[in-house]
Amino acid sequence: MSGMEIWQFRSTSGHIAGGDLIGFHVEATDGHIGKIDKLSEQAEHSYLVVDTGPWIFGKYVLLPAGTVVRVDEAARKVHVDRTRDEIKGGPEFDGQHHEVDPHYRERFATYYGPFHGEPMP
Repeated sequence: MSGMEIWQFRSTSGHIAGGDLIGFHVEATDGHIGKIDKLSEQAEHSYLVVDTGPWIFGKYVLLPAGTVVRVDEAARKVHVDRTRDEIKGGPEFDGQHHEVDPHYRERFATYYGPFHGEPMP
């Protein structure tokens, strides 16, 4: 599995390219973590920025698209394959560097990838 797959939505996630996920609740494997504040669908670096609210003191976290297991449009929820502690312990999100610094993004790819489950076709 290549490192690029962590930045792509799984074909089985139910995410439709161009779909608006802003405001959807995000569920880790062991509970709610926040709401989607930003969605980027760049060709090779798709990700979610999640506002964790009071859960981890208003911190924003970046989750590569490959962590998304399922999108439930009806319930407005996105399920990811990481625990709350794994997400809390992830690299710190820096809104000024995440889009322009490939080395910054590599920290997320190393921490979160490869995703659990079946490889993408």
